[in-house]
Amino acid sequence: MVMNSRTPATADHPVLRVPPASPAAAAAYFGASLAFHADVSDVAAALAADGDPGFVVLDSRSTASWDQGHIPGAVHLPTALIPEQAAALLDPAVPVVTYCWGPGCNGSTRAALGLAQLGYQVKEMLGGFEYWAREGFAYETWEGGARRAADPLTAPVDAADCGC
Repeated sequence: MVMNSRTPATADHPVLRVPPASPAAAAAYFGASLAFHADVSDVAAALAADGDPGFVVLDSRSTASWDQGHIPGAVHLPTALIPEQAAALLDPAVPVVTYCWGPGCNGSTRAALGLAQLGYQVKEMLGGFEYWAREGFAYETWEGGARRAADPLTAPVDAADCGC
């Protein structure tokens, strides 16, 4: 880090009090993170492309939540039922992407853990159903299809993707 008159002493700096990891450690960490997570935009793009996306999307929420809104084509399997029903609903050769309500809910994390313990390859969709809807992707409810306008705080309103 290049120190100058505007750079605070690291001991007093709330961000740098604990120094950043080495570039090699950071690359290992962020690379591992991508092996465990997928984002809403990438999942939507893969599902919208022609052909098999190579994974199945699993909604791990309750039936009431599923009825309120879910990703089209998702498999509904509440987390508590994974041990007894996963084998009947999922092909162990196909990776699974789990989701629940949103960032404030760890239901998809528990679902991913349960599936991994049963031998499935699994990723968790960051943002869950909340960000699926907030980014303007179509979803299904018990009444039929729905879609909201993209929230400009979560997705560009005039572009196909965020560009990241």
